[in-house]
Amino acid sequence: MTDAPKDWLEAELQETLDEDYEMELEDAVLSEEIRRIYRDQRPEQMNRTLYFRELLRLQTELIKLQDWVGHHKEKVVVIFEGRDSAGKGGAIKRITQRLNPRVVRTVALPAPSDREKTQWYFQRYVPHLPAGGEIVLFDRSWYNRAGVERVMGFATEDQVEQFFQDVPEFERMLVRSGIRLVKYWFSITDEEQQMRFLMRIHDPLKQWKLSPMDLESRIRWEAYTKAKEDMLERTNIPEAPWYVVPANDKKRARLNCMSHLLSQIPYAEVDHEEVSLPERVFNPDYERDVLPRDLYVPQVY
Repeated sequence: MTDAPKDWLEAELQETLDEDYEMELEDAVLSEEIRRIYRDQRPEQMNRTLYFRELLRLQTELIKLQDWVGHHKEKVVVIFEGRDSAGKGGAIKRITQRLNPRVVRTVALPAPSDREKTQWYFQRYVPHLPAGGEIVLFDRSWYNRAGVERVMGFATEDQVEQFFQDVPEFERMLVRSGIRLVKYWFSITDEEQQMRFLMRIHDPLKQWKLSPMDLESRIRWEAYTKAKEDMLERTNIPEAPWYVVPANDKKRARLNCMSHLLSQIPYAEVDHEEVSLPERVFNPDYERDVLPRDLYVPQVY
Protein backbone atom coordinates (compact mmCIF):
# COMPACT_ATOMS: atom_id res chain seq x y z
CA MET A 1 0.00 0.00 0.00
CA THR A 2 1.40 3.41 -0.97
CA ASP A 3 1.62 6.18 1.59
CA ALA A 4 -1.20 8.21 0.01
CA PRO A 5 -3.94 5.54 0.26
CA LYS A 6 -2.66 4.59 3.71
CA ASP A 7 -2.88 8.19 4.90
CA TRP A 8 -6.36 8.48 3.43
CA LEU A 9 -7.59 5.33 5.19
CA GLU A 10 -6.11 6.51 8.49
CA ALA A 11 -7.88 9.83 8.06
CA GLU A 12 -11.17 8.05 7.36
CA LEU A 13 -10.75 5.88 10.45
CA GLN A 14 -9.97 8.92 12.56
CA GLU A 15 -13.10 10.64 11.25
CA THR A 16 -15.15 7.58 12.20
CA LEU A 17 -13.70 7.61 15.70
CA ASP A 18 -14.35 11.34 15.96
CA GLU A 19 -18.04 10.64 15.27
CA ASP A 20 -18.04 8.10 18.08
CA TYR A 21 -16.35 10.49 20.48
CA GLU A 22 -18.83 13.20 19.55
CA MET A 23 -21.69 10.91 20.50
CA GLU A 24 -19.95 10.05 23.76
CA LEU A 25 -19.41 13.63 24.92
CA GLU A 26 -22.59 13.46 26.95
CA ASP A 27 -21.29 15.46 29.89
CA ALA A 28 -19.45 18.14 27.91
CA VAL A 29 -21.40 21.06 29.33
CA LEU A 30 -22.31 19.65 32.73
CA SER A 31 -21.33 21.53 35.81
CA GLU A 32 -18.05 20.28 37.26
CA GLU A 33 -19.82 19.36 40.50
CA ILE A 34 -22.31 17.04 38.79
CA ARG A 35 -19.51 15.41 36.81
CA ARG A 36 -17.48 14.87 39.96
CA ILE A 37 -20.41 13.30 41.81
CA TYR A 38 -21.17 10.99 38.90
CA ARG A 39 -17.55 9.88 38.54
CA ASP A 40 -17.30 9.22 42.27
CA GLN A 41 -20.38 7.02 42.15
CA ARG A 42 -19.17 5.15 39.05
CA PRO A 43 -15.58 4.11 39.86
CA GLU A 44 -15.80 0.92 37.77
CA GLN A 45 -16.69 2.48 34.45
CA MET A 46 -15.67 0.56 31.36
CA ASN A 47 -12.35 1.43 29.77
CA ARG A 48 -13.02 3.79 26.86
CA THR A 49 -10.57 2.08 24.46
CA LEU A 50 -12.07 -1.34 25.14
CA TYR A 51 -15.56 0.09 24.76
CA PHE A 52 -14.87 1.59 21.34
CA ARG A 53 -13.10 -1.54 20.11
CA GLU A 54 -16.03 -3.74 21.09
CA LEU A 55 -18.56 -1.20 19.79
CA LEU A 56 -16.96 -1.20 16.32
CA ARG A 57 -16.72 -5.00 16.34
CA LEU A 58 -20.39 -5.41 17.20
CA GLN A 59 -21.45 -2.75 14.70
CA THR A 60 -19.55 -4.70 12.04
CA GLU A 61 -21.58 -7.78 12.95
CA LEU A 62 -24.80 -5.74 12.83
CA ILE A 63 -23.96 -4.83 9.23
CA LYS A 64 -23.71 -8.55 8.47
CA LEU A 65 -27.07 -9.06 10.20
CA GLN A 66 -28.59 -6.26 8.14
CA ASP A 67 -27.30 -7.81 4.90
CA TRP A 68 -28.64 -11.23 5.92
CA VAL A 69 -32.08 -9.80 6.75
CA GLY A 70 -32.22 -8.01 3.42
CA HIS A 71 -30.98 -10.98 1.43
CA HIS A 72 -33.41 -13.48 2.98
CA LYS A 73 -36.34 -11.04 3.31
CA GLU A 74 -36.50 -11.64 7.04
CA LYS A 75 -38.68 -9.48 9.32
CA VAL A 76 -37.33 -8.37 12.69
CA VAL A 77 -38.95 -6.32 15.45
CA VAL A 78 -36.97 -5.24 18.51
CA ILE A 79 -38.82 -3.60 21.41
CA PHE A 80 -37.00 -1.31 23.84
CA GLU A 81 -38.77 -0.60 27.10
CA GLY A 82 -37.63 0.77 30.44
CA ARG A 83 -37.99 3.69 32.79
CA ASP A 84 -37.31 7.24 31.66
CA SER A 85 -33.54 7.81 31.25
CA ALA A 86 -32.80 4.05 31.31
CA GLY A 87 -30.69 4.31 28.14
CA LYS A 88 -33.03 2.92 25.50
CA GLY A 89 -32.37 5.75 23.06
CA GLY A 90 -28.61 5.55 23.49
CA ALA A 91 -28.61 1.82 22.75
CA ILE A 92 -30.82 2.30 19.68
CA LYS A 93 -28.54 5.08 18.44
CA ARG A 94 -25.46 2.81 18.59
CA ILE A 95 -27.28 -0.08 16.96
CA THR A 96 -28.44 2.00 14.01
CA GLN A 97 -25.38 4.26 13.74
CA ARG A 98 -23.77 2.43 10.80
CA LEU A 99 -26.79 0.70 9.31
CA ASN A 100 -28.87 1.49 6.25
CA PRO A 101 -31.97 3.50 7.26
CA ARG A 102 -33.85 1.91 4.36
CA VAL A 103 -33.43 -1.46 6.08
CA VAL A 104 -33.32 -0.51 9.78
CA ARG A 105 -35.67 2.14 11.11
CA THR A 106 -36.69 3.39 14.53
CA VAL A 107 -40.29 3.98 15.57
CA ALA A 108 -40.98 6.35 18.47
CA LEU A 109 -44.66 7.23 18.40
CA PRO A 110 -46.07 10.30 20.18
CA ALA A 111 -49.10 10.19 22.45
CA PRO A 112 -52.16 8.89 20.59
CA SER A 113 -54.43 11.39 18.88
CA ASP A 114 -58.13 11.66 19.73
CA ARG A 115 -58.89 9.55 16.66
CA GLU A 116 -56.31 6.90 17.59
CA LYS A 117 -57.78 6.65 21.08
CA THR A 118 -60.99 5.31 19.51
CA GLN A 119 -59.19 2.64 17.45
CA TRP A 120 -58.26 -0.91 18.34
CA TYR A 121 -55.36 -0.38 20.71
CA PHE A 122 -52.72 -2.11 18.55
CA GLN A 123 -53.92 -0.46 15.34
CA ARG A 124 -51.53 2.48 15.32
CA TYR A 125 -48.52 0.17 15.75
CA VAL A 126 -49.42 -2.24 12.94
CA PRO A 127 -48.53 0.12 10.02
CA HIS A 128 -44.97 0.33 11.37
CA LEU A 129 -44.34 -3.42 11.38
CA PRO A 130 -41.63 -4.59 8.96
CA ALA A 131 -42.02 -6.02 5.50
CA GLY A 132 -39.56 -8.62 4.23
CA GLY A 133 -35.99 -7.40 4.48
CA GLU A 134 -36.62 -4.86 7.24
CA ILE A 135 -35.70 -4.39 10.90
CA VAL A 136 -37.87 -2.13 13.07
CA LEU A 137 -36.76 -0.88 16.49
CA PHE A 138 -39.56 0.36 18.74
CA ASP A 139 -38.41 3.04 21.18
CA ARG A 140 -41.33 2.28 23.49
CA SER A 141 -44.15 0.24 22.05
CA TRP A 142 -47.62 -1.13 22.72
CA TYR A 143 -46.37 -1.78 26.25
CA ASN A 144 -47.12 1.88 26.99
CA ARG A 145 -50.52 0.61 28.12
CA ALA A 146 -48.97 -1.61 30.78
CA GLY A 147 -46.62 1.17 31.93
CA VAL A 148 -47.14 4.90 31.62
CA GLU A 149 -50.82 4.73 30.64
CA ARG A 150 -51.60 2.50 33.60
CA VAL A 151 -49.54 4.41 36.17
CA MET A 152 -50.61 7.88 35.04
CA GLY A 153 -54.28 6.95 34.77
CA PHE A 154 -54.53 7.33 30.98
CA ALA A 155 -56.05 3.86 30.75
CA THR A 156 -58.69 2.27 32.96
CA GLU A 157 -58.06 -0.95 34.82
CA ASP A 158 -60.48 -2.68 32.44
CA GLN A 159 -58.45 -1.45 29.46
CA VAL A 160 -55.23 -2.62 31.07
CA GLU A 161 -56.71 -6.02 31.80
CA GLN A 162 -57.95 -6.29 28.21
CA PHE A 163 -54.42 -5.44 27.05
CA PHE A 164 -52.95 -8.25 29.12
CA GLN A 165 -55.50 -10.63 27.64
CA ASP A 166 -54.76 -9.51 24.08
CA VAL A 167 -51.02 -8.90 23.90
CA PRO A 168 -49.85 -12.54 24.15
CA GLU A 169 -52.07 -13.54 21.24
CA PHE A 170 -51.14 -10.41 19.29
CA GLU A 171 -47.45 -11.25 19.62
CA ARG A 172 -48.05 -14.90 18.78
CA MET A 173 -49.76 -13.70 15.60
CA LEU A 174 -46.70 -11.61 14.75
CA VAL A 175 -44.39 -14.56 15.31
CA ARG A 176 -46.62 -16.88 13.27
CA SER A 177 -46.50 -14.34 10.43
CA GLY A 178 -42.72 -14.75 10.29
CA ILE A 179 -41.64 -11.78 12.42
CA ARG A 180 -38.71 -12.33 14.75
CA LEU A 181 -39.72 -10.47 17.91
CA VAL A 182 -37.17 -9.55 20.60
CA LYS A 183 -38.18 -7.58 23.73
CA TYR A 184 -35.75 -5.72 26.00
CA TRP A 185 -36.36 -4.06 29.36
CA PHE A 186 -33.58 -1.64 30.36
CA SER A 187 -33.30 -1.75 34.15
CA ILE A 188 -31.80 1.01 36.30
CA THR A 189 -31.91 1.68 40.03
CA ASP A 190 -33.76 4.46 41.79
CA GLU A 191 -30.47 6.21 42.58
CA GLU A 192 -29.24 5.98 38.99
CA GLN A 193 -32.40 7.51 37.58
CA GLN A 194 -32.18 10.34 40.08
CA MET A 195 -28.58 11.03 39.04
CA ARG A 196 -29.45 10.99 35.34
CA PHE A 197 -32.36 13.35 35.84
CA LEU A 198 -30.06 15.74 37.73
CA MET A 199 -27.59 15.55 34.85
CA ARG A 200 -30.34 16.44 32.40
CA ILE A 201 -31.46 19.37 34.53
CA HIS A 202 -27.90 20.78 34.51
CA ASP A 203 -27.14 19.99 30.84
CA PRO A 204 -28.61 22.50 28.35
CA LEU A 205 -28.15 19.96 25.56
CA LYS A 206 -30.39 17.46 27.34
CA GLN A 207 -33.00 19.54 29.09
CA TRP A 208 -35.37 18.91 26.18
CA LYS A 209 -35.46 15.26 27.27
CA LEU A 210 -37.13 16.20 30.55
CA SER A 211 -40.90 16.43 30.44
CA PRO A 212 -43.52 16.87 33.16
CA MET A 213 -44.23 13.16 32.70
CA ASP A 214 -40.60 12.31 33.46
CA LEU A 215 -40.68 14.34 36.67
CA GLU A 216 -43.96 12.71 37.67
CA SER A 217 -42.36 9.30 37.15
CA ARG A 218 -39.92 10.10 39.95
CA ILE A 219 -42.82 10.60 42.34
CA ARG A 220 -44.44 7.34 41.22
CA TRP A 221 -41.32 5.14 41.23
CA GLU A 222 -42.96 2.38 43.26
CA ALA A 223 -46.11 2.38 41.12
CA TYR A 224 -43.94 1.99 38.01
CA THR A 225 -42.07 -0.85 39.70
CA LYS A 226 -45.29 -2.74 40.43
CA ALA A 227 -46.55 -2.12 36.89
CA LYS A 228 -43.26 -3.38 35.44
CA GLU A 229 -43.30 -6.54 37.53
CA ASP A 230 -46.90 -7.26 36.54
CA MET A 231 -46.10 -6.64 32.87
CA LEU A 232 -43.06 -8.93 32.82
CA GLU A 233 -44.95 -11.70 34.61
CA ARG A 234 -48.03 -11.61 32.37
CA THR A 235 -46.40 -11.02 28.97
CA ASN A 236 -43.27 -13.15 29.18
CA ILE A 237 -44.37 -15.83 26.72
CA PRO A 238 -42.19 -18.55 25.12
CA GLU A 239 -42.81 -17.15 21.64
CA ALA A 240 -41.62 -13.68 22.69
CA PRO A 241 -39.79 -13.66 26.04
CA TRP A 242 -38.53 -10.59 27.83
CA TYR A 243 -34.81 -9.94 28.29
CA VAL A 244 -33.70 -7.60 31.08
CA VAL A 245 -30.65 -5.42 30.39
CA PRO A 246 -28.92 -4.13 33.57
CA ALA A 247 -28.36 -0.53 32.49
CA ASN A 248 -26.73 1.41 35.34
CA ASP A 249 -23.54 1.34 33.24
CA LYS A 250 -24.56 2.75 29.87
CA LYS A 251 -21.57 1.46 27.92
CA ARG A 252 -21.85 -2.10 29.17
CA ALA A 253 -25.62 -2.03 28.66
CA ARG A 254 -25.24 -1.02 25.01
CA LEU A 255 -22.63 -3.66 24.27
CA ASN A 256 -24.51 -6.40 26.13
CA CYS A 257 -27.74 -5.56 24.32
CA MET A 258 -26.06 -5.53 20.91
CA SER A 259 -24.26 -8.80 21.60
CA HIS A 260 -27.45 -10.47 22.81
CA LEU A 261 -29.48 -9.25 19.85
CA LEU A 262 -26.93 -10.73 17.46
CA SER A 263 -27.17 -14.05 19.32
CA GLN A 264 -30.95 -14.18 18.87
CA ILE A 265 -30.89 -14.25 15.07
CA PRO A 266 -29.14 -17.02 13.09
CA TYR A 267 -27.57 -14.67 10.57
CA ALA A 268 -24.61 -15.53 8.36
CA GLU A 269 -22.36 -13.45 6.17
CA VAL A 270 -23.85 -12.86 2.73
CA ASP A 271 -21.61 -13.09 -0.32
CA HIS A 272 -21.43 -9.89 -2.34
CA GLU A 273 -20.18 -9.28 -5.84
CA GLU A 274 -16.80 -7.63 -5.86
CA VAL A 275 -17.15 -3.89 -6.28
CA SER A 276 -14.84 -2.01 -8.62
CA LEU A 277 -14.80 1.69 -9.32
CA PRO A 278 -15.60 2.45 -12.98
CA GLU A 279 -13.39 4.77 -14.98
CA ARG A 280 -14.49 8.38 -15.11
CA VAL A 281 -15.85 9.36 -18.53
CA PHE A 282 -14.57 12.69 -19.81
CA ASN A 283 -16.44 14.69 -22.43
CA PRO A 284 -14.12 17.19 -24.16
CA ASP A 285 -17.10 19.37 -25.13
CA TYR A 286 -18.41 19.75 -21.57
CA GLU A 287 -17.87 23.04 -19.80
CA ARG A 288 -18.85 23.41 -16.18
CA ASP A 289 -21.06 26.39 -15.40
CA VAL A 290 -19.86 28.87 -12.81
CA LEU A 291 -22.47 29.10 -10.05
CA PRO A 292 -23.34 32.42 -8.37
CA ARG A 293 -21.47 32.91 -5.10
CA ASP A 294 -24.69 33.49 -3.15
CA LEU A 295 -25.67 29.83 -3.73
CA TYR A 296 -22.85 28.66 -1.48
CA VAL A 297 -23.04 28.21 2.27
CA PRO A 298 -20.84 30.83 3.99
CA GLN A 299 -17.43 29.46 5.01
CA VAL A 300 -17.74 30.36 8.67
CA TYR A 301 -15.33 27.59 9.69
